[in-house]
Amino acid sequence: MDTTIQIGGEAGQGIVTIGDTLAKVFSRHGVHVFTSQDYESRIRGGHNLYRIRLSEQPVQAIRERIDILVALDAESIHQHSRELVDHGFALYDGETLKRTVTDERFLDIPLVRLARQEGGSPIMANTVAIGAVLGIMRFSAVAMAQTLEKTFQHRGAEVVASNLKAAQAGYEFAQSHCPLCSFVLAPPAAGRLLIDGASAIGLGAIASGLKFYAAYPMTPSTGVMTYIASHAKELGIVVEQAEDEISAINMVLGASFAGVRSMTCSSGGGFALMVEGLSLAAMTETPVVIGLGMRPGPATGFPTRTEQGDLLFALHAGHGEFPRVLFAPGTPEQAFYLTNKAFDLAEKYQIPALILFDQYLADSLVTCDRLDFGKLCPQDSRLRDDPASDSGTYRRYAFTPSGVSPMAVPGNGPGLVVADSDEHDQDGHIVEDGQTRIQMTNKRLMRKLPLLRQEISPPELLGDPTAEIVLVGWGSTYGPLTEAWREFSGRSVALLHFSQLSPFPGTQTFDYIRLLRQAKHTVCVENNATGQFARLVQAETGFTFHHQIHRYDGRPFTVDGLVGEIHDVLERI
Repeated sequence: MDTTIQIGGEAGQGIVTIGDTLAKVFSRHGVHVFTSQDYESRIRGGHNLYRIRLSEQPVQAIRERIDILVALDAESIHQHSRELVDHGFALYDGETLKRTVTDERFLDIPLVRLARQEGGSPIMANTVAIGAVLGIMRFSAVAMAQTLEKTFQHRGAEVVASNLKAAQAGYEFAQSHCPLCSFVLAPPAAGRLLIDGASAIGLGAIASGLKFYAAYPMTPSTGVMTYIASHAKELGIVVEQAEDEISAINMVLGASFAGVRSMTCSSGGGFALMVEGLSLAAMTETPVVIGLGMRPGPATGFPTRTEQGDLLFALHAGHGEFPRVLFAPGTPEQAFYLTNKAFDLAEKYQIPALILFDQYLADSLVTCDRLDFGKLCPQDSRLRDDPASDSGTYRRYAFTPSGVSPMAVPGNGPGLVVADSDEHDQDGHIVEDGQTRIQMTNKRLMRKLPLLRQEISPPELLGDPTAEIVLVGWGSTYGPLTEAWREFSGRSVALLHFSQLSPFPGTQTFDYIRLLRQAKHTVCVENNATGQFARLVQAETGFTFHHQIHRYDGRPFTVDGLVGEIHDVLERI
């Protein structure tokens, strides 16, 4: 079983409700699920898509072919009919769309009429559609009812009952009017965890001891804030929606200086406003974690689409020279663990740590194994008691062999915590002499960098380390690349995926550069136009990729499309 369901329609028609609910039903059935959203920057209208792929085997990307199409608008019929497989089926409401499709694969279901008759309101047409999809799949009506009850329980018993009736109407109509519909479903199994990248980052932050979060909403980073805010009251987390990103970064720096783990998130334009605050964190050696949700720019660009266009921006943002940690998770699982690592390293080395993600990772729901909270590092690197040294004097920026000074919490004990954005001495007071400047730069940068590099894990290798062809990617291309790599299982092909990018990983534990140099052909795959990661690898290692594949139309790679592009590259060899 490898089935793709696509819901298409206008914003405001409940596309996300349909997609999220179906994904929950399947994941609770024990099926592996992957979802992806393609939506326009508007509250009403436009043409939006929600894709759900389900399989007995783990799935980590979307495919282009469609097995079931739910067409809530005429545009879905016009644009996506040709993507429907021969044995597939499409659902549409001919009464509402005022059209009839003669293709025998199209099932006309009066979604709005059934919603009004059974649910009492036309807005429940999306719930009727949920029932219809599960009906033509001959899926368990009990599982559907259980999921709907949990989805709508916060809105009261009457709303739950109405939605159950609407869904059942769609379920029965589809079953009775589509006798030829047949989909092979895996037998029920234990339910699976279903989580998106934004929630995984939020959960990783909470599990890392987050106590203060400030941000200004900006797609695709807003999901992190909404997740944290939904648990803030019960967990004692302060969440502040700032008036802008400048305020957000400075609030977070203030909270961190005061002694609590703090975080902010934004997207490209908002992060641009945070850059001065980023340098302030570096100079004052204040730990801070920043999530950067990439979207196609420049300026507003494609605000709701996906792209890996901010890698070099994130690496070089900020005036002056200072160390930073930069992670780019490829899956929600990686996002969970790397967010924890970002908090740990930010506090351990008193530096800014950045988590780079994009709309594709942020919004995609994926089934995965249970997250292991036992793997997280709960270490507190701050001085919580009297910070005074044996001599009775606390020095915030004391010179140490590692470059990491004792970090006290202001107000704890008699020691005075002094910090300044100007160059300063060990006590935190402003200086002008060149020698202290050299010593402080060495402390902040040169002594910390070698230690930080040892903390960075090498890229993940899938396949033969002596392969003739090596595919390379970073961040959210992990899923499409992994599935594309499996399509070449009969050939000598390996995959390298990078998720920890700054400091750039060394080769002490795994000489991946040797692997690349011995390969006959290397292919770097990126969701940007200029090959930013390929340029980073060349700058850091001197290695130049033989081939590059780029996509920069605001959409993610599909398995089918990427396999085709890799085939094209190999055919030219």
